[in-house]
Amino acid sequence: MKAVLIKNANIVNEGKIVKGDVLVQDGRIAEISETISAKSADTKVIDADGSYLLPGMIDDQVHFREPGLTHKANIETESKAAVAGGITSFIEMPNTVPQATTIELLEEKFDIASKTSWANYSFMFGGTNDNLDEILKVDPQKVAGLKLFLGSSTGNMLVDDPKTLEEIFSKTKLLISAHCEDEGTIKGNLEKYKAEYGEDIPIELHPKIRSEEACYISSSKAIKLAEKTGARLHVFHLSTEKETHLFSNKKPLAEKKITAEVCIHHLWFTDADYKTKGTKIKWNPAVKTEKDKDGLLKALLDDRIDVIATDHAPHTLEEKNNKYLNAPSGGPLVQHALVALLEMYHKGKISLEKIVEKTAHNPAILFQIKERGYIRKGYKADLVLVDLNSPWTVKKENLLYKCGWSPFEGTIFKSRVTHTLVNGVVVYENSKFPNKSNPERLTFNR
Repeated sequence: MKAVLIKNANIVNEGKIVKGDVLVQDGRIAEISETISAKSADTKVIDADGSYLLPGMIDDQVHFREPGLTHKANIETESKAAVAGGITSFIEMPNTVPQATTIELLEEKFDIASKTSWANYSFMFGGTNDNLDEILKVDPQKVAGLKLFLGSSTGNMLVDDPKTLEEIFSKTKLLISAHCEDEGTIKGNLEKYKAEYGEDIPIELHPKIRSEEACYISSSKAIKLAEKTGARLHVFHLSTEKETHLFSNKKPLAEKKITAEVCIHHLWFTDADYKTKGTKIKWNPAVKTEKDKDGLLKALLDDRIDVIATDHAPHTLEEKNNKYLNAPSGGPLVQHALVALLEMYHKGKISLEKIVEKTAHNPAILFQIKERGYIRKGYKADLVLVDLNSPWTVKKENLLYKCGWSPFEGTIFKSRVTHTLVNGVVVYENSKFPNKSNPERLTFNR
């Protein structure tokens, strides 16, 4: 494996920004110093020239649609878009076809990723109302965790039996990641608006149907159950300011038993955007108000919210262009997550150090991922170089998603990803993919 020397970079790591060089050998970070000379003639030298070097993002929630839904996306296409966006590791969800609710089906997904992925990978095992025996077979050192849908979403894997839920929470040693929306509240809201609008419910009512109340009821129930049973709970994609007060910043992340995530779209869009974006920003949970967006950012900055993810969930444009009731929820985000966060940095909303903490350090801590998430000697060389002053516009021609669209189309970003290294290999360089990736299955210190 060719050595890589990155020179003159602003290294963003562990709360500091330091000018220096990084040497990568045999897939790992071999040296970090103020100045390093190439050890051999065939070392690839990248002059960062004042660009910023970050540990690669670890996205703890994506839907890459393989197997079974590959008309929307697949592991190869979406992981390639991810590395172009600075994401070097991902954790994918179980609501594929078939659903990853047995060890055998889960390992089939790992096998696909081993042959086609561009980024490091792991998968969540899917919990249902009747697969506790399979859940208990999962090896916590080899699998990211358990995903429970406490509100139905794409794939309809709703777990709604209280007795089953308590048994799962009590018995599993896996980290439980939960989608929290109260099904009864959503159904009641939907019937109310169906009675008023029939089949022509306006998209603007999505956050009224999948409401603040629906989110808060479900999140608070899950937290109470985790506190009762001692389970390790991670609540996915918070979307309301109200929910943020359920979480604490009183302990370091490594000591927390209950943690939370926020996604890019809930930090970027508000309900005012439905007028122009329509169903392209239809997600579950719904994008809500400006107050919610501001509250989520505040909780992220004061460490009540622990990580930032994408919930990348592509559908075809034809599917998304249906009327509200038939348009699926979800959208593609991995290619633009980091540059969107850097745009927030330019606007003074978040520091570079905090971006790195929430997208790399904290996912590594939270999931206990081995040897990733930091720029440290001996760690795997998952690295991203970004130019903070190289404006570009998101257009269909530069999209890498299989679905071929983005809610960010037309957006001008000031920053761009110039290089991505996965396990020491430069897989993305100035809009090209010079080398095939050599991704690895994530392993966990548990």
